[in-house]
Amino acid sequence: MANQDVISTLNNLIATCKDGQNGFQEAAEGVERSDLKSLFYECSQQRSQLAGELQPLVRELGGDPENTGSVAAAFHRGWIDIKSVVLGKDETAILNECERGEDVALNAYKKALEETLPANVNSVVQTQFNTVKATHDKIRDLRDKSRAANS
Repeated sequence: MANQDVISTLNNLIATCKDGQNGFQEAAEGVERSDLKSLFYECSQQRSQLAGELQPLVRELGGDPENTGSVAAAFHRGWIDIKSVVLGKDETAILNECERGEDVALNAYKKALEETLPANVNSVVQTQFNTVKATHDKIRDLRDKSRAANS
């Protein structure tokens, strides 16, 4: 895989992480329950750390790392509806939006892992995929519990 293609793949993951960071931050500010607030802040921090691990890899390949998520891209990454949902303070709806954003993040990582990345890059992306998957599953389970409680 050419360096530019690897850089593009990594920058897409960085933007995905930044969008998740922002989305989880918004979610944390929109819930009342302290346990969910803490979880969402932790997830936001986690995404910041993941982006921070990818940025030096982009520099090593001679590229400029992505610094922010984008509003237009956030729509495609599943986080665009979080603001409107947060305003309603509906815990299940917020969990649902977070889980949808996590679905998109998982797909971005799966797509990256299908590419032929340098071994060191693939190792980092695989480790991050596992982290994102664990977070996704936790959010999904919380969402399912919230749905069941409201049924």
